[in-house]
Amino acid sequence: MNVRRLPIPTAVVAAAAALGLGALSACSSGGAAAGDTDKFDVVASFYPMAFLAEQIGGEHVHVTSLTQPGQEPHDLELSTQQIVRLQESDAALHLKGLQPSVDEAIAQSEVGTKIDAATLTSLEDHEDEHGHEDGHEDEHGHEHEHEGGKDPHVWLDPVKYAEVAEGVGKAFEKADPDHAADYRKNTEALVGKLHDLDAAFETGLKNRKTDVFITTHSAFGYLAERYGLIEEAISGLSPESEPSGARVKELTRTAEADGVTTVFYETLVSDRTAKTLADDAGLKTDVLDPIEGITDGSRGDDYFQVMESNLKSLQTALGAK
Repeated sequence: MNVRRLPIPTAVVAAAAALGLGALSACSSGGAAAGDTDKFDVVASFYPMAFLAEQIGGEHVHVTSLTQPGQEPHDLELSTQQIVRLQESDAALHLKGLQPSVDEAIAQSEVGTKIDAATLTSLEDHEDEHGHEDGHEDEHGHEHEHEGGKDPHVWLDPVKYAEVAEGVGKAFEKADPDHAADYRKNTEALVGKLHDLDAAFETGLKNRKTDVFITTHSAFGYLAERYGLIEEAISGLSPESEPSGARVKELTRTAEADGVTTVFYETLVSDRTAKTLADDAGLKTDVLDPIEGITDGSRGDDYFQVMESNLKSLQTALGAK
């Protein structure tokens, strides 16, 4: 669509040349040039943002995700080609605090429309297993901190995700007014589906035997808060942080005291820690997907299908009738 096309900074051009990238019209995963289409070109940071852009934009948008399927988004480092792609886009959609390299690239870019999903709903502090705000080292000694200690995983709460969707829809309407009516209609339809999903979780998790569930990664704080559950995470908000031996023993006692049957792991991170804890405590394992990306191993083809699978897994684990 090329709503606003600005010159690419000299530093980016030089870096691209140094890497032998040639022409600067970077191709998206779909094969079309991000800055060279007749549509509203949106670069999204990772799957939950790309899904919103696609659902709201419909036929009027061309969406490129910076995080590829199967790639762990927390540790994403952008290539020069991706930075060029971002620079040539009409809009950038991200969730500040989740991917530092993306936040920095968007802040430094001259993209006409910058949409930070973290400003479209309220973010909260969800403490880690030691009672501290997030800030963990993984097994490689890398520190992972989220913006202001806030938990960014808002898309796992359908109500908060709907709030973000409404904000994205308004931003699209403002940036591409020729298609505002369609963006508004698509946003309303998406928000309606998210409210239906919320109702399904509310109903489906009633009459449960326990409120407690154990996960490898503290991604489900908003979901737990929404439906009155208690998430006990083996690790903190960083999916790669390693738990202490004391934490593993504490979770074993918690599982026995609260009637926990299952240790949940996720699709993009190793299940080794979950299975070790489950074996020690005599528990089962199952998938609870934080939907940071869709892969061939996902239990569904899109956000709604995977969330429905998550609901079924929780119902089984919590003994919901």
